[in-house]
Amino acid sequence: METPEEQTPPSDRTEQPGDGDIHPELEWRSERARPGTGDRHIRLVRPHSRYFRRIGPGQLTSTERVLTPRDTMARLGMRVKRILIGAPLASAEEIHERLTKVKALAVFSSDALSSSAYATGEILLQLVAAGVAALTLSLPISLAIAVLLAVVAFSYRQTVRAYPKGGGSYIVARDNLGTRPALVAGASLLTDYILTVAVSISAGVAAVTSAFPELYPYRVILGAAAIAFMVLANLRGIRESGNIFAAPTYLFIFSFGVMIVVGLFKSLVLGVTLPAAPEISPAGTLEPITVALILRAFAAGAVALSGVEAISDGVPAFKPPESKNAATTLVWMAAILGSFFVGLSILAHLYGVSPLSTETVPSQVARAVFDTSWFYYVVQVATALILVLAANTSFADFPRVASFLARDGFLPRQFAFRGDRLAFSTGIIILGSVATVLLIVFRSDVHALIPLYAIGVFLSFTISQSGMVAHWRRLREPGWQQSLVINLIGAMLSGTVLIVVAVVKFPHGAWVVVFLIPLLVLLFTSIERHYRRINQALKPATRDPLVAAPARPMEQPVIVPVPGITKPVLRSLNYARSMSHHVTAVHVTDDMAAGLRLREEWERQIPDVSLVVLESPYRSFLGPMLAYVDAIDQQALGLPVTVIISETVSDRPWEKYLHNQTARQLKEALFNRPNTVVISIPYRIP
Repeated sequence: METPEEQTPPSDRTEQPGDGDIHPELEWRSERARPGTGDRHIRLVRPHSRYFRRIGPGQLTSTERVLTPRDTMARLGMRVKRILIGAPLASAEEIHERLTKVKALAVFSSDALSSSAYATGEILLQLVAAGVAALTLSLPISLAIAVLLAVVAFSYRQTVRAYPKGGGSYIVARDNLGTRPALVAGASLLTDYILTVAVSISAGVAAVTSAFPELYPYRVILGAAAIAFMVLANLRGIRESGNIFAAPTYLFIFSFGVMIVVGLFKSLVLGVTLPAAPEISPAGTLEPITVALILRAFAAGAVALSGVEAISDGVPAFKPPESKNAATTLVWMAAILGSFFVGLSILAHLYGVSPLSTETVPSQVARAVFDTSWFYYVVQVATALILVLAANTSFADFPRVASFLARDGFLPRQFAFRGDRLAFSTGIIILGSVATVLLIVFRSDVHALIPLYAIGVFLSFTISQSGMVAHWRRLREPGWQQSLVINLIGAMLSGTVLIVVAVVKFPHGAWVVVFLIPLLVLLFTSIERHYRRINQALKPATRDPLVAAPARPMEQPVIVPVPGITKPVLRSLNYARSMSHHVTAVHVTDDMAAGLRLREEWERQIPDVSLVVLESPYRSFLGPMLAYVDAIDQQALGLPVTVIISETVSDRPWEKYLHNQTARQLKEALFNRPNTVVISIPYRIP
């Protein structure tokens, strides 16, 4: 009879299990004779079951308990972290973090919907240079932008259906146009998302200071605090952020919709004459109404299309069927955005609204429609919230696009790592930090940030739609001709707008983005070139002399963490076998399928060294590895446990930040551990 024995964790035991043999899989059979019967009692001993579960030969999966820190201060920090962002989620729970269409509209459409609150104001700000009479041109310009929105949204609907795994412009360009266009698209997207955070937060703060002018001197502090809140909320995971931001998004949709309907009803049906906001005229000579002025106003209002691509980037975040749900949400978003943008422009025309430095256009329209009743403040609060929450679209998509780039080797690999709550934590923190710097530099001034904004938007639009044209020509699936025409029209229109925006806004600050995007592409290619060189240098030959077994082994247990079969790993194993017969290679992974593939390759190439594939469902390397060292130490009968760590060394100082981060963390964690020897085996890159 076999019965599992659940015992106390290693740190609480006073009895050494086993007979002194090393059991890498952390379980063994123990036989005991029953007195007077002659029967033998066989027990399956699992003294470390709180930390590991055996799921197959050489396969262990760690439990959440391995994440518990070893010292008091670290445990205190973990408690604070869990209060702020919540308990860690296992990789298997990712499917439960998917979004419904209702929540996805709040997460991925807040940026696009929020642009309806300031795009009209940007049009009026350009037209007022020709006098108040020129403001009537805002209506045809708004309608032209609405038509462009419809074309772009319909084009992206094609992209969503063709690329159900998401990725937007970057993935489309990489698959159909090549690496360089893909990197340009990636740089454009990342730049656009950073500016989206700075612009939307600044616009949200402007809405607050319009209702409460006494807060105007504190706009930068308010903006920085809002970004910090967004970072914290998104570190809790995409589903959690959807729960937080759904109510404000739908409050904005309700209040803004009521404002437009009531305003149109009062003016067009009841014929009520309402007090208009005060009119202003620019100082000095008025500009003539020229094509250049109209194009400048069109370029300024084209920011209304910001955020349209977000849904195509985040298709994997939707509940199944992902493509269908994403396409439906995209249609909802475009319809609401177009209605709000055109509706606000009509109300601004009917009520004679002019752009003011101290009050936004939506605030003036709401004041004209509702006077200063309680619903005016509802509209202002909802507008401020949606403008602040517009940054959430960037926090949902920037880390995802950065993870695609990191996965392909164009950004540091940390960007592809999912944190405790299955969010791309590095991308979220970097986005919040850079946006805060921009907010401080530009003093939370929306009009100063807007010129930097639309180039990245339309550049990514153009590349994506051009990529889809190549996609349809290459695959020629049923109905491809119609799809090609739709994406071709989208590419031509967005490309034309890109040229207009770049020319018009270049002298007003857009030149920064024009030069920044090539610099980012250069950075991406430099990082990829480095990783490619390193991978080539570390790849072992078919018959590498480092595989040869050494002599004079001793008996202490030796553990070698291995990421794969590389030259540094072979060198470390060679050294380990010279020390002991008890050498165990340990591969920690959150992808057991990849771990099993490594195990098969390992058994073919290095059959004399045991490999334990240790699954980490919470994506932690350090916790499972430390717990495994503890488990082996319990069996070592006083012998020291040696951990041999492979590290790569480069002659270029800046490249050290791209490697060995996990090795450094493991060395620091093992440094003060008793009965443990840590050996670093450096491998210098040729």
